[in-house]
Amino acid sequence: MQYSSQSVAKPYFIAAIGLFVGQILFGLIMGLQYVVGDFLFPLIPFNVARMVHTNLLIVWLLFGFMGASYYLVPEESEKELHSPRLAIALFWIFLIAGALTIVGYLLVPYARLAELTGDSVLPTMGREFLEQPTITKVGIVIVILGFLYNIGMTILQGRKTVVSIVLLTGLVGLAVFFLFAFYNPENLVLDKYYWWWVVHLWVEGVWELILGAILAFVLIKVTGVDREIIEKWLYVIIAMTLITGILGTGHHYYWIGAPEYWQWWGSIFSALEPMPFFLMVIYAFTMVNKRRREHPNKAATLWALGTAVMAFLGAGVWGFLHTLSPVNYYTHGTQITAAHGHLAFYGAYVMIVLTMISYAMPMLRGRAAANSNKAQVWEMWSFWLMTVSMVFITLFLTAAGVLQVYLQRATENPLPFMVVQDKIALFYWLREIAGVIFLIGLVVYIISFFVGGESKKWKTRFDAL
Repeated sequence: MQYSSQSVAKPYFIAAIGLFVGQILFGLIMGLQYVVGDFLFPLIPFNVARMVHTNLLIVWLLFGFMGASYYLVPEESEKELHSPRLAIALFWIFLIAGALTIVGYLLVPYARLAELTGDSVLPTMGREFLEQPTITKVGIVIVILGFLYNIGMTILQGRKTVVSIVLLTGLVGLAVFFLFAFYNPENLVLDKYYWWWVVHLWVEGVWELILGAILAFVLIKVTGVDREIIEKWLYVIIAMTLITGILGTGHHYYWIGAPEYWQWWGSIFSALEPMPFFLMVIYAFTMVNKRRREHPNKAATLWALGTAVMAFLGAGVWGFLHTLSPVNYYTHGTQITAAHGHLAFYGAYVMIVLTMISYAMPMLRGRAAANSNKAQVWEMWSFWLMTVSMVFITLFLTAAGVLQVYLQRATENPLPFMVVQDKIALFYWLREIAGVIFLIGLVVYIISFFVGGESKKWKTRFDAL
């Protein structure tokens, strides 16, 4: 059954994809600046391009999570969204605040931006991923609180399911841990210690609950497997996620001045972090193999399976490669970290948002259950172009990182940083080529939604989905 208030998800999805395109464009600018150092300088310096690239990533994923929640919760709760008007109002507040922040990064020197936005009153700027002006952070808190109120009231007044409760738990955790972005102690060790409470406990903690809930919802819809079976899997996965993810924060404490026991705790529990992702792979493929119906949206099914596999590879395998403290001693802060970050974010979060958009957008645009076969072929091409190119980006960065570790840290005569960068420039060029192919895949994904029309034969059978 479809609910009219689910339509508020549509602008969130459109904004997410638009910002995603911007993120990739700035990623390509950065990639070229690695090998052509004065490219677009001084118009867009490397530090500004990097801020825009990472901030757009965070913002567009939040738009995606919010859109997914607005679509998912009414169906799970079996009632209309508590306040569609509030959802639309928060959308424009978030979009305008995000756009103004990006414009500020591009047009105003960062130190001047801090002065203009009153950072001296409550200093929160200048930290990686949390570069947003304090007023922007306050705006984010207001948007998240309004969003949680809207989603929470809908769930409380309607049917309670495991999927919606896990989603709400993840969203509340997202809001709570973001509050540590306002804590900026002068002691650098304390600063980094609590900084990870935002960054790590988002991406390796509560965001994984959001991922699990969205994936469970889509699998229920496209497979027809009994909800109870999927919910049991979800319980196990989120339990493993929280146990390993929270204590796994220790792998960020190895070299910041924290007590030595974190090298043991961080290594042990970080080594277990791939387990929930491996369970997710088994879970997704088992549900699809046990499916009780052939859903016409095969592209969404492909994205769902791809999410499980790529999340395991990026967050699980590539995370484990350098998470043990004796290994991390050499690899910390190298291109191996960048390889892990790219594949993990793509596999775990980019793909789950694209999965939800792939499933929901056809119905939000008035189609029965899926885009036409021709459109889905285009979309599947986009899946393979983006996914394969991201794999190559990861492999090129990994190769660059291994060579960097050897030349800069492991050899008897370590070379200076910039000398090493020149020696691994070939891998940066190859990464840039793969990045262009990724952008082509993203463009194909967008085009797929404008190809062909609705196949009428699906309408009667899948009206009730």
